[in-house]
Amino acid sequence: MGTTTALKTISVKDLAKKVINHEDLFILDTRNTSDFDDWKIEGRNIEVINSPYVELLEGVDSILDKLPKSKEIYVICAKGGASEFVAEQIMEQGFTDVYSVEGGMKAWSEHLEPIKIGDLKDGGSIYQFVRIGKGCLSYLIESDGKGAIIDTNRMLSPYEEMIKKHNITLIHVLDTHLHADHISGGRELAEKHDAMYYLPPKDAGEVTFNYSQINDGDEYKVGQTTIKAIYSPGHTIGSTSFVVDDQYLLTGDILFIDSIGRPDLAGKAEDWVRDLRNTLYQRYKELAENLLVLPAHYMGINEMNDDGSISEKLGVLYQQNHGLKINDEAEFRKTVTENLPPQPNSFQEIRETNMGKVKPEEEQQREMEIGPNRCAVR
Repeated sequence: MGTTTALKTISVKDLAKKVINHEDLFILDTRNTSDFDDWKIEGRNIEVINSPYVELLEGVDSILDKLPKSKEIYVICAKGGASEFVAEQIMEQGFTDVYSVEGGMKAWSEHLEPIKIGDLKDGGSIYQFVRIGKGCLSYLIESDGKGAIIDTNRMLSPYEEMIKKHNITLIHVLDTHLHADHISGGRELAEKHDAMYYLPPKDAGEVTFNYSQINDGDEYKVGQTTIKAIYSPGHTIGSTSFVVDDQYLLTGDILFIDSIGRPDLAGKAEDWVRDLRNTLYQRYKELAENLLVLPAHYMGINEMNDDGSISEKLGVLYQQNHGLKINDEAEFRKTVTENLPPQPNSFQEIRETNMGKVKPEEEQQREMEIGPNRCAVR
């Protein structure tokens, strides 16, 4: 059956909005099954099936009975080329609402969606940038025309757009720790805006560039708002959390909504378990339970709020997060050293990039980051 209908495409930005809005979606992923099993688009109301491109070169007859007749079909591949071919094949079978996802999973991995978390007490706001394809979370705090960004991703344009839109002067750029699962854009963003770039010194022993230290108890003014640093080791030896406006607790990769941070990405699992336990079971316990926890990552779509944001009150996490309810120290040690997912892709190369030791080309940086984040204990 032929068709003259032009192929329709959808941007990852528009697809992300549909996922965040929990729309009913059907996705055909044409990557190799091993890549699909490792990492795929997920959502509350998403049905996603996998049929590798190489199996569809001669036609789509093998999957016709799996394709819905009465809803849109979104076809995705690794980079956006194979999905166009497959989408056209499906349209030739009489399906009309078929879309190829522009840029494929590579583009999906790089999309950042800004979501307003809330207002600050003396004016200003805090925004969360959700990197929906990788589970990375970063933050913009703005008050009185001044701004700070925490845990910047390497894709800078979404931050630049917000800075321009709200007429913000960026003064502080901070990383909670030396990241191992994604490349930090913090130093580059700070240089572009003549802002200060900060890093915990215990994570910076091998960095090749100048930076400003983040030490326990340091305070950073952003307009009328204060960001206070709290040393919270365990994921790394330098991991530092931030309390913003006495309302929000940015936990980096120490505490997530549904899990806790892993201590092994620098090869120090056994050494850092005690630090991790002290942070989670003592340091954080001293903080106000009504602080809204804003982590640097999330693991799954089940952690997403109705508006697409990722957050929960600290007191609720002490009631619900299994990683915060392991009273026996030996059991805790076993949990965080034995229940670990595979290391993040290219994690050592990413660490060295964030130290300034290597400077990969942009395409290589993309390849290094492909795949899910794996910063949590299972």
